Amino acid sequence: MPAQPLDGITVVALEQAVAAPFATRQLADLGARVIKVERPGRGDFARDYDRAVKGLSAYFVWINRGKESVVLDLKGDADRRLLDALIAAADVFVHNLAPGAVDRLGLGAPVLRDRHPRLITCAISGYGPDGPYRDKKAYDLLVQCEAGLLSITGAPEAPARPGISIADIAGGMYAYSGILAALYERERTGEGTDLSVSLLDALGEWMGHPYFAQAYGGAPLMRSGARHPSISPYGPYHCGDGGRVFLSVQSDREWIALCEQALRRPELIRDPRFADNPARHKHDEELTAELEECFATHTADGLIALLDGAGIANARLRDIAEFAAHPQLEARARWREFDSPVGPLRGLLPPVEVDGRQAAMRPVPALGEHTEAVRAEFSR
Repeated sequence: MPAQPLDGITVVALEQAVAAPFATRQLADLGARVIKVERPGRGDFARDYDRAVKGLSAYFVWINRGKESVVLDLKGDADRRLLDALIAAADVFVHNLAPGAVDRLGLGAPVLRDRHPRLITCAISGYGPDGPYRDKKAYDLLVQCEAGLLSITGAPEAPARPGISIADIAGGMYAYSGILAALYERERTGEGTDLSVSLLDALGEWMGHPYFAQAYGGAPLMRSGARHPSISPYGPYHCGDGGRVFLSVQSDREWIALCEQALRRPELIRDPRFADNPARHKHDEELTAELEECFATHTADGLIALLDGAGIANARLRDIAEFAAHPQLEARARWREFDSPVGPLRGLLPPVEVDGRQAAMRPVPALGEHTEAVRAEFSR
């Protein structure tokens, strides 16, 4: 296999759950050696979230591919010395333990960076290293609530949790990009740095549009189900065969194309209710009735073909099984097998494609699988 972008980089991760493991898996896919330190007994508690993947946790399989699992008792002198040796040889130290935990272990950033000036440290927390929420438990859904995400997600009558761990993913992605930036900076300065990422800050960045829309627009965004809260038409529409097609019109040029080429209703262009996007959004219910009256003569497949021909963005509402068989993913050969303690598993290649190279996609580790090998390597 050709050299990977992060070959030669060693990451030691004192991690659990989702946010930090998600960040370090991205590094592993780019070739970094990621040594995952787990607690004796059950290890990372994400191993026990479910048993969906042939007895393994779907969460754990998703975000721990390509790592080495080392079980250490950090209260024991020998294992603590081994951890110190791992960190001394590392380029990056990542953790998402409870606030203050690494300091009590003598592994706080000031201590480590004084010992190892080239080391990059990255702390991932729920609410940051200080402030009144510093010690508050911060699970994904709870951070979504604190960031206001649930206030704008769901149907008008009730909020709904997004279907993925979006706060954890946001925090993990900013940790990942921050580590890459720190590695680049170290190439110029020879010095490491200390990074801090909070889930609230990360998800708060992703809440930028609703914040600005409400803070300066004067009215709160309302939960709108599967429809866009401020663009119309943008959402699901019923067809004559009972199917639904999602479509999106984001400019007056597209609105004209929809009316003339797909609806065959050019008079709607001049209707003052639909003159521009603010007007269309204000009269969304009336616009939906007009669209679905036209779409009633089409099947879902026929409507998609018509919209494609008119250059109108559209999509099918697929379930997970349909996504797994998506023709675009199949045509681009995006699926690969990788190994695990229960045998080969099928997963998607990472989103970043490096020209001429494929992601490492090394196995998911069994708990403590690499403990003795790592102990032998770093206890010399």
